[in-house]
Amino acid sequence: MKRLFRKPPRTPLLVALLVISWSCTARAQDPKIQLAHLDHLAAKATETVDINIDERLIQITAKLFKDSDIDEVQVKKLIQGLKGIYVKSFEFDSDNNYSAADIDSIRSQLREPQWSRLVNVTSKKDGNVEVYISLVGSQINGLTVLSAEPRELTVVNIVGPVDLEKLAQLEGNLGIPDLGIDPPKKKKNDDQ
Repeated sequence: MKRLFRKPPRTPLLVALLVISWSCTARAQDPKIQLAHLDHLAAKATETVDINIDERLIQITAKLFKDSDIDEVQVKKLIQGLKGIYVKSFEFDSDNNYSAADIDSIRSQLREPQWSRLVNVTSKKDGNVEVYISLVGSQINGLTVLSAEPRELTVVNIVGPVDLEKLAQLEGNLGIPDLGIDPPKKKKNDDQ
């Protein structure tokens, strides 16, 4: 009797498995979170902010900052090395125009092993603010802020090396809202 089915060669199968596992590992290390599933909220929102600045646009934007302006020089230094800045923000006329599933879709991505929650502020009146950092070894390679207020939902995702001490200087620039990060205060010299 002739064999009707032949065994598939093992080498292509092994290569396929290696490629799939490598791509899953690479995705797990990527601090860029997916925000497109929130787009349906734009129809309900009175104001929508959608910012997608990838590495190429960051480089172009950095060239626009003037070297003669001290503040612009500082911002230019801060964004060097960043791979992307992504913001989705929705403001509504009334409460509860987004669902727990919308928030959970973001949080589920932040449960990956490289993400650690730094801040969790919960208020029944004002909503919740969560700040997460993505670490590779001891280096921060991403930051995500999730702010869920009764009439506003905002997600900020910064991809690339982030210096938390300097991050406060980016607030209000490149579409990054005020994140409530206070720069470290300088200590007075007690030896006077």
